[in-house]
This record gives sequence, C-alpha cells and structure tokens, in this order.
Amino acid sequence: MSGIFLTFEGLDGSGKTTQLRLLADALAAQGFDVVTTREPGGTVLGKRIRALVLEIEDAPAPLAELLLFAADRAQHLETLIRPALAEGKIVISDRYADATAAYQGAGRGFPAEKIRQTIGLATGGFKPDLTLFFDLPTETALARANSRPEELNRLDKETIDFFDRVRLAYLEIADAEPERFRVVDARGSIDEIHQRALQIVAQFLESGNRK
Repeated sequence: MSGIFLTFEGLDGSGKTTQLRLLADALAAQGFDVVTTREPGGTVLGKRIRALVLEIEDAPAPLAELLLFAADRAQHLETLIRPALAEGKIVISDRYADATAAYQGAGRGFPAEKIRQTIGLATGGFKPDLTLFFDLPTETALARANSRPEELNRLDKETIDFFDRVRLAYLEIADAEPERFRVVDARGSIDEIHQRALQIVAQFLESGNRK
C-alpha cells in the first residue's frame, strides 16, 4: 500500500509544529507508521541549506533563497519523502511547496510563473495528499513567535506587510484547492486546535481519498 503525504503550513507562531507532533503521536497510537520531517532541514543536506537560508546574518539574495529552498525540496522528496511513502508510511512535513508559493511568491514578489516553474522543477508536480494551514491573524502569529526569541530566524524579521501577503497567499491556495488544502482555525487552546486537525485528518483517512 502506498503511503500518505500530509503537510502542515502556517506563519511562525501559528502552532503548526506543536500540532504536527500531536497529530503524529495520535496517529502512531492508532497503529500507523508515521514519519515527521520539515523544510528546510529534513535531510543532512537540508540541515546545511537551512543554516545557509535561515540562520546566517548575511542574507542570500532573493533568487538565491528561492533556489536554495528548491534544492532542499528536491533532496527531501527523493531521499526521504518518496522512499517513506513507498514503504506505506504516513509522512507529515512541516512545510512543503506551498510555503514557496506563499513566502517567495507573495512575500518576495516573484512572478507566479517563475514560482510554478521552480516548484515544478524541484517536485515534478508531486503534491501532498492533504495540507493543513493553521490560520491566525498576522499580528497574533507574530506576537506568539516574538515571545520565543530563541526560536526566531532571519525570515521572522520581515515586516508585517510581508506576512500579510504570505497569509493571503495561503488563503488563496485554500480557495483554489479545497479538496487538498484545508484551513484550521489556530485560535484557542492547544487541545482544541489538535481536535480540529485530528478530525480533518481522520475524515480524510476514512474517505480513502488519496493518490
């Protein structure tokens, strides 16, 4: 049986990483074989790319940033995601190609066609079975992120207008691909949000609606 590819998206501060861990634990408790990963940084090469893109003061040029994320994704897909799916596992990734459309497309202002070409080159058109976007007002997400200064990276220092564009791009993807891309209200307690996410994923698994 082929596996299932789930991705979590959201602004930093949306709680997506915490929710990913909770969902992975819940699925594992039900007997599923679950692999969790992230972009950038899900592979050995990816960890080095993450340091180059997010953790240095000498920021890469916007085009270099775009291409570094694409390189990370190509390596991630071929060496981790596809092999795990071939083994019938559920793979849950903290970000994937939608992040490039939102951050480098809407955020940085790259033309939509260039973004499509870059994503296509890295992924060959391979998309998740299901994507959850943890949505919060921009100001709320940034306040949460800034309350954890030890976890901030270079992208977190962008302007609120930048993150407004990113959030809007995610919501536009949700409108364009409602079968794949679901919006989760990220307001409320951690458990309330977890229950919302778990319900969406449980319904998806029950439906058998997968590649």
